[in-house]
Amino acid sequence: MTCNLHQKALRDERYHLRVAIDTGGTFTDCVYFAAGELQVLKIFSTPADPSQAVLDGLARISAGKALDVRHGTTVGTNTMLERKGARVAFVTTAGFEDTIAIGRQARSKLYDWFVPLPVCLVPRPLRFGVPERVSAEGEILRSPTEEELESLVNQVRGSGAEAVAISLLFSFANPETERRVEAALGHLGLPISASHRILPEFREYERASTTVVNAYLAPRMQDYLLHLEQRVSSHHGGPGFPVELSGVVEPHAAFLTESRTCGHEQGYVQEIRSGRVDVMQSSGGIISARSAAPEPVRTVLSGPAGGVIGACQVARWAGFERIIGFDMGGTSTDVFLSDAASGGALLTRESMVAGVPVSMPMLDIHTAGAGGGSIARFDAGGMLRVGPESAGAQPGPICFGRGTMPTVTDANFLLGRLDQDSFLGGGVRLDQPRTAQMMRENKGPLASAEEFAAGILRVVETQMEKAIRVISVERGHDPRQFTLVAFGGGGPLHACSLAHALRIPTMLVPAMPGALSAIGILLADSVRDYSRTVMLPGNAIETLEDGFAELEQRGVAEFAAEGLQGMAQCTVDVRYRRQGYELNVPFNKQSPAQSIAAFHLLHQQRYGFCDESKPVEIVNLRLRMIAAGEPYAPAYREPVPGDGSAACYAERPVHFAGRFLTTRHYRREGLAPGDGIHGPAMITEYTSATALPPGCCAQVDGFGNLVISIAAEECA
Repeated sequence: MTCNLHQKALRDERYHLRVAIDTGGTFTDCVYFAAGELQVLKIFSTPADPSQAVLDGLARISAGKALDVRHGTTVGTNTMLERKGARVAFVTTAGFEDTIAIGRQARSKLYDWFVPLPVCLVPRPLRFGVPERVSAEGEILRSPTEEELESLVNQVRGSGAEAVAISLLFSFANPETERRVEAALGHLGLPISASHRILPEFREYERASTTVVNAYLAPRMQDYLLHLEQRVSSHHGGPGFPVELSGVVEPHAAFLTESRTCGHEQGYVQEIRSGRVDVMQSSGGIISARSAAPEPVRTVLSGPAGGVIGACQVARWAGFERIIGFDMGGTSTDVFLSDAASGGALLTRESMVAGVPVSMPMLDIHTAGAGGGSIARFDAGGMLRVGPESAGAQPGPICFGRGTMPTVTDANFLLGRLDQDSFLGGGVRLDQPRTAQMMRENKGPLASAEEFAAGILRVVETQMEKAIRVISVERGHDPRQFTLVAFGGGGPLHACSLAHALRIPTMLVPAMPGALSAIGILLADSVRDYSRTVMLPGNAIETLEDGFAELEQRGVAEFAAEGLQGMAQCTVDVRYRRQGYELNVPFNKQSPAQSIAAFHLLHQQRYGFCDESKPVEIVNLRLRMIAAGEPYAPAYREPVPGDGSAACYAERPVHFAGRFLTTRHYRREGLAPGDGIHGPAMITEYTSATALPPGCCAQVDGFGNLVISIAAEECA
């Protein structure tokens, strides 16, 4: 993929390098500009210390330049999943200490008497009450005395807490008491998360839960981000260390690089020059590491958000406005829906992360525990199951040489869908005899290892199909009206089967699909979100400008501190009076009443009815500050009709539709715009491989994307 950059960007590239890094369960992807082109480097992730893979990758590509690093991290997500966060002291209004454990009355399984209790990150001995009270209108009815605050400090000090979360009743209406409590506890030297800064909105349980999650993540994320920034800013790397690019890749030792990106087979890495670190937020915007460190709850879905931004941008260039994104990585699959006519990818503020409510702006991404490293097994009843357990980077799939449990990647390899010679540019040697032997040993009651492998693919594709139905059919969208954008290391291998099952007629495989999340991080805008609960009647819509001006002033100041200039986007949360939940609509300063009309229209679209005669409430003000990222546009080459024969390098048997078929293999880098390929075919490349079943046809567009027409019958 070639880019047309501004001359200034090209001049700066000599001395400054912007790098985007997406840390995944199996691989860490690095994407950067070099000589006006996007380049990709993949290295094995280092789960014990994710920063090590990041630093190794930066050392490999820095070439003595100062670095601006954009990072999509899974540290927050993994901390939540593994329950390895801080010991949090929860401080709230006296008498409400247990609200964080009681939660909501909603039950995931209404008639199951044995359903687990809601997850609570704070045990009872670490919940503390403050004798205070603020009214719903923000009036202070009772303030804690200095003696009461001193007693609270002593209790927290003796609890062994490693972080503090403060969420007092109605502090979003008047944070004065919460500030006093924060100042008193500040003498303990612990990270403190206060709800009036983290989430100044109503709904006590969600506000408290989000603040607790922030405190739970804060010590580990602060250490990780600030340590990473320090290492990047210092001249890390010294004289360098040897790099070996052949054989089975060992973590910390070998690097997988696209051949056209770096031709060194062995050498010494350059030192990392001074620079800065920014982090991808769950909302799809970039934030500085120093801003993210005290508010890590904003980054819990950091990596998947990059994929959404990248997929939407690539689809827009290719002329597709309505897409379903399908990102299959090493440990999970993320799916989302985007309609440019409705504002693009959807945001949500009601998310569950590892069973805990988090009310932060997040891209609406649905995750399934089905990835290339997902482990296949037979349960006690003899049923074949795949995931959510994953082999990860260590030990990895069987075919990588160290794993012992069969995975989706092993199944694809055994069925001929992974090319032993070209996998990751030849940087990883796949072990076919070992894979075949261990798949036979684990095939259970099935007749052969190949039947076992085919069963694994059917199970995992059913799980991924269900995930796509959740974000499309179950929300009133017809998937047949969308284009399926497949990316991630495993997405293009399975996408044709999914598109056929869902009757999606067209599929798009972007250039560099296995690194699209990192590309999205590289291209993303810098974003900060601000909000405030107001609870006003609908006829007060004309009076909101002062409230937005206050939020905008804060955003401008924070952007200026980072050397950024942004534009403000204003929205309001509106609902009918006495409704429990609200809808978010744009706010037009020139014509505020349009927001109410937009609410009625959106309510009609979402729920099938509206009533313009009923009174409405304005619940929250929301402001998003956006500073546009570096300009980038891929070069377009006029398609010339061709058959891609120059890129064909082999014919081998590949399993399609229940049998092995002689299949032509193409190198994607050898294809030219206008080339058309008919299935069965395999299109291999550095970051991924695309399986093209019989009856399907792929066309290379002017941007180098594969646009695939899905057969109505034979594709499977």
